[in-house]
Formats: sequence, structure tokens, C-alpha cells
Amino acid sequence: MRPLLAIVVPIALLVTPMRPATAQDAIRLPAPTTRGTVSLEEALRARRSVRGFTDDAMTLAQLGQLLWAAQGVTDTEGHRTAPSAGARYPIELYVAAANVAGLPAGVYKYRPREHDLVRHLEGDRRSHLVEGAVRQDWILTAAAVVAITSVDERTRARYGARTERYVAIEAGHVGQNICLQAVALGLGTTVVGAFQDDSVTSVLQLDRSERPLVLIPVGKPGD
Repeated sequence: MRPLLAIVVPIALLVTPMRPATAQDAIRLPAPTTRGTVSLEEALRARRSVRGFTDDAMTLAQLGQLLWAAQGVTDTEGHRTAPSAGARYPIELYVAAANVAGLPAGVYKYRPREHDLVRHLEGDRRSHLVEGAVRQDWILTAAAVVAITSVDERTRARYGARTERYVAIEAGHVGQNICLQAVALGLGTTVVGAFQDDSVTSVLQLDRSERPLVLIPVGKPGD
């Protein structure tokens, strides 16, 4: 693992205020598929960390399927694809999209109940994420980067000192779901944990209540 380096975040990223989302910002995702052609066992065997991506665009359906696999709602009671201690669901998902067909470059927040995306920020943020992630340059070639964040207070209200452990377990489930679903879709992923928290928080303009946990670049596997 590369040593963490001091990162200077562009001032514009630190001071640009978040624009409140409106109904016009919501982008409905295609309905997720619940019956695929790749078995779980095949996906487990094929999963590898991919750090090279082609310039092929992802489809909106592929992106929606990945997000549903990560945090999709699976019953009328609101339970999701990944387990959560006490069903507190502290995990939030953001997508730094750059090469997704029909989706303008920007940062989007996934809403599980609505199965849609809400535009959070405009523009391609990959180069800024690379700076925050100690120059892990493969982020630049990914079609999109899924950021797993956490609002710890949702879990802490019930579980107190066990919060950090429970949130970490949940983030692991979510990340593995994304990686396995990517295999089934013919996509590649890698899990990035080496980054400056403050830098990624500024690049994604996260709320003060959130902290970034994992970055997952995704795209068509290349050389």
C-alpha cells in the first residue's frame, strides 16, 4: 500500500456551496434485474481487482444494477440487498460519473427507495479523486467511481460504542455486492481505501455528518 501523502485540495472545491437538489435533478434508473445469466459461484471465482479500463461507456442500466446490488430495496418493509445492524442503514452511495451513456458527467447520490439518482455536483471529478487517493491513476480511466459513505449517527443512536465495527461490516457487504455484480455484468472493479478523508469529503462535498469509507472505480476491463 502506498504511503499517504499530504494533499492540497483546490480552493474552489472547498468553498463551492452545495446546490440543493430539486425534483428536476432526479434521474430514474432502469428497473433492476433479479435473474441473471452468471451464477453466484461463477462470479465468486471470477472476481479480481481490475486497475485498467477501456474507454467504453457504461450503460445507465449497468450503473443502476450495481447500485441496486449495493443498497437496493428488496421488500415492502424496506430491507436492502446488504445487511445492516438493526436496519439502521448508515450507508450512502455517491457516483462520480464520467463515461456513462446518457448521464452527464457529475456526482450523483443514489436513493434506494426511489431507485434513482439525484444530481449532487456537476462535472468530471475523477482527477480530483486521484489527487485525494494518493495518485492511484486508474481512477482516471474508470467510467464511474462509486463512493461508499456513512452517516454513523444512525447506527450510534442504537449501538453506541459498537458503531464503528458495525458500519465497517456493512460497508464490506456493500462493497462485495458491487464487485460481484460487476463481474456478472462483464465489468471490472477495484476497492480503494487509501485516500485522504478530508480531500475526498471536499471533492464530493459531503455533509458534515458523513464520512467516506471506500471508493470503487468501475468500468469495462482493459489491459
